[in-house]
Amino acid sequence: MNKELLFEVKDLSKSYTADKKALDSVSFTANTGELITIIGSSGAGKSTLLRCINRLIEPSSGSIKFKGKEVTSLNRSELKDYRTNVGMIFQGYNLIYRLSAIENVLHGRLGYKNVIAGALGLYSEEEKQRAFELLDEVGLSEFAYRRADRLSGGQKQRVGIARALNQDPAMMLCDEPIASLDPKSSEAVMKQLREIVDTKGITCIVNLHQVKTAIDFSDKIIGLRHGKKVFEGLPSELTLDTIKFIYEGTKDEATEVSAMEQIGDSHLKAGASND
Repeated sequence: MNKELLFEVKDLSKSYTADKKALDSVSFTANTGELITIIGSSGAGKSTLLRCINRLIEPSSGSIKFKGKEVTSLNRSELKDYRTNVGMIFQGYNLIYRLSAIENVLHGRLGYKNVIAGALGLYSEEEKQRAFELLDEVGLSEFAYRRADRLSGGQKQRVGIARALNQDPAMMLCDEPIASLDPKSSEAVMKQLREIVDTKGITCIVNLHQVKTAIDFSDKIIGLRHGKKVFEGLPSELTLDTIKFIYEGTKDEATEVSAMEQIGDSHLKAGASND
């Protein structure tokens, strides 16, 4: 599958207070059919980054381009279309628990509905059939009519994946999708995301705390520390020293961050070759 540039973030910053940046001039690109994992400790800016990408919060400065079009300047109608193209998977599942699994999956089509059809839950037979097929893809066809609140954590997350796929997205944003899951369920969810990337060509950007999982499943890893990108590279290029810096920093962290920015990713890659 030929991979093309799909998405670009350039010098993205977000400030909640005048003296502190949650994101500080973060830049990266994503190609079609690529799984990118963002790692970093709590408060590093991972969730803020995804929420800026989806414009759930507004960035303070910088550029976000999707298929060559600037996202930060989209009007309300254009933003609705953009969000239809970008599925979102949440740590807390974000399901409607009184509804069945199949009803939750059907909600992935709401971006294509007018207000009346969406409010009344009017779906075509084709849309219903597609929802059942997606549940089958994630291994949950036998739970189609089970209420969401009666599903396990891993099952809830897979319903969330099926719902996102029902949008027919070009990209999926996954905010800590396995943080609340046991190891077996975590592996199942990550395998599902990897298969989606490989077979459907959908780009996935995933926030994770689990470094080993990131190494096992990613095409590219980005490390954030205190809102700054301090690493970008292949999983094989992520050294133990780099992991330690991403999560622990150094005694003289300000100097270290400045040095890394000047030296750039080539320094990290050179270190990996000697690992």
